[in-house]
Amino acid sequence: MTTEEIVNKINAAGFQVEVNDEGPDPFIEVDRENLIATAKFLKNDPDLNFDLLMCLSGLDWPEYFQVVYHLISTEYKHTITVKVRCLKDDPIIPSVSDIWRTAEWHEREAYDLVGIRFDGNRDLRRILLPEDWEGHPLQKDYVPPTSWHKIPLTNLGAESTNEGN
Repeated sequence: MTTEEIVNKINAAGFQVEVNDEGPDPFIEVDRENLIATAKFLKNDPDLNFDLLMCLSGLDWPEYFQVVYHLISTEYKHTITVKVRCLKDDPIIPSVSDIWRTAEWHEREAYDLVGIRFDGNRDLRRILLPEDWEGHPLQKDYVPPTSWHKIPLTNLGAESTNEGN
């Protein structure tokens, strides 16, 4: 199916999505309130069968956070990208981990690095950074700490003096 055919099927089912097909990778944008119903439709509709969540990314834009879902149908070989926004003062998106199990760890990464919380994820904890790390390093306003548990972190960006040895 083409992106246009996929979008027509979504719209015919009564889902509210915005389409952006101006660039090389068309995508649909879904309100977070409609994410779960739309995701279930994308996975369970026999003509769509988006059975694999390949990637989930969290992004920090100036006015909002965004989650980007890259879906593929392994049966039909068609793909779609779904984007969802949330406000920075309410950084919560419903978890799709009950729909695609691969989302569990992707959501943990977006939480850890960007600070987006996924309502319904049964194991939402840091995945890359220590549990007691403060802040989320991929937020635009993040200020890296100078130490962690009395370990200085000030030379992390310094050039190596090893000279390749």
